Amino acid sequence: MKKDIKVKLIYISAVLVVIVLGISSRAYTDQLPLFISSHAGDALWGSMVYLGFRLLLTRQRLLLSLVLSLIVSFGIEFSQLYQEDWINGIRSSLLGGVILGKGFLWIDLIRYSAGIGITFILDGLSLLWIRRTGEFQMVPSQKKTNQCCSEKEQ
Repeated sequence: MKKDIKVKLIYISAVLVVIVLGISSRAYTDQLPLFISSHAGDALWGSMVYLGFRLLLTRQRLLLSLVLSLIVSFGIEFSQLYQEDWINGIRSSLLGGVILGKGFLWIDLIRYSAGIGITFILDGLSLLWIRRTGEFQMVPSQKKTNQCCSEKEQ
């Protein structure tokens, strides 16, 4: 149980870091290199979606979060092709614009895929490292000793 909480706290922290980076990439566009300011925001948005699914699905395979985050990201992007007054009213708000976007762009699909893919790879490498180092072991590993025999038998 403690392991689940620790893992969820790590994913919550990662989501918050990505949100701060995403907002910063929009707020400081004039101070960032053109490539970063043009693409980072959408890539980080995709990364946040992936991390959100990992937060909810910590006991599931990474691939499930990858697939779901691509479906949601692409679904939201394609929903931007639908332009009616009621949904454009929602999109005109700050939160609605961040979540639903404002207009369809093919390149956004590439940006989302890049952010999700990079985060998926980093997540997998992190979990591999944790498994190898035993970072999340609940009980410290103990050296096996031969306690079955008396000193005379050894």
